[in-house]
Amino acid sequence: MNVRYAGLVLLFLALLAGCAWPAATPVAGPPTATSTESSPFQVYFTHPRTAAHNLRGGPDAAVAQAIDRARVSVDAALYDLNLWSIRDALLRAQRRGVQVRIVAESDHLDRSEFRALQAAGIPVVGDGRKALMHDKFVVIDRYQVWTGSMNFTLNGAYRNDNDLVAITSPRLAQDYTAEFEEMAVAHRFGADSPANTPFPRLSVDGIPLEVYFAPEDHPLRHVLPVVRGAKKHIVLMVFNFTDRDLARLLVAQAQRGVVVEGVFDRRQAEQSQGNQYAYLRRAGLDVRLDGNPYAMHHKVLVVDDRFVIFGSYNFTRSAETRNDENLLIVEDPLLAAQFLAEFRRVEAQTTGYNQDRPLLVGLSQAWAARVTPRGGR
Repeated sequence: MNVRYAGLVLLFLALLAGCAWPAATPVAGPPTATSTESSPFQVYFTHPRTAAHNLRGGPDAAVAQAIDRARVSVDAALYDLNLWSIRDALLRAQRRGVQVRIVAESDHLDRSEFRALQAAGIPVVGDGRKALMHDKFVVIDRYQVWTGSMNFTLNGAYRNDNDLVAITSPRLAQDYTAEFEEMAVAHRFGADSPANTPFPRLSVDGIPLEVYFAPEDHPLRHVLPVVRGAKKHIVLMVFNFTDRDLARLLVAQAQRGVVVEGVFDRRQAEQSQGNQYAYLRRAGLDVRLDGNPYAMHHKVLVVDDRFVIFGSYNFTRSAETRNDENLLIVEDPLLAAQFLAEFRRVEAQTTGYNQDRPLLVGLSQAWAARVTPRGGR
């Protein structure tokens, strides 16, 4: 048995035993990824219950180490930044002659961390519009991409449930560099961005991968066929989820006998207009509210223990049509097993049906006249 599939067997055995695979964020010392050495994917999950008391050694430490190894370039599209570890790593890279470029959400440009980068001569470009530059990715030396749901903030790295994945692939790095330069050089954001990804479908060490940028690539058009093709199992961990087409498809799949399980961020389920939590619960799906007092910030679908859909993209109309976002679809059972283990960890902290019922009843009454609620971001 080769190393890759030996690792896969161990992961599934851990899942069957009801154990959560160790998070990638030990409280002390540098973080370790959950992937095997043979995998091109290094996966990091935040570990809020332990790391929040220390604010060190989270996924940001691994990113900072990677930036410290950069020799040529670091391009970062950051919705937000208040981590000194990342600020200082970017400053060190710039001082040793590495080209460092930043794109950011304009609403956060007054952060002292962004101002420090600008004061050192690092270009920081804001999107300058009402819709969001919601990406959270870093491209290092045009061969390694870091992306996921994690904002580069204290909340993102230490208090919220998040994922961050490092992928070594020059072609994928070329895709993300093209998207970065649309924003940083051409100043084209949102609907003004051209659909010009060099390699939207590629293979990384034999693993099929697709990458889509919103809004120009219409990611939902690529998500729905994967979900529609599910035969056995769909898992979702969603911060905000307002898309009615995807919600209806999940219900239809459940009615066909596909097992659908999910965890929603409680605050978004309570407050976000058009959130689909109540609709899915009324339809009988096993969806629950998270137990993190901060946020369950993942944006993840796992289909048939084989396909993983993740990135910055919330399953909302704003993500699909207005914001700058990125989304990956990876067909890899080993990567799926790691995300499933994270799902079980998050699920173990959820509230049960009885605790959710008052919210469910209230939302049902408020939206009783609708088949599904409208709106949402």
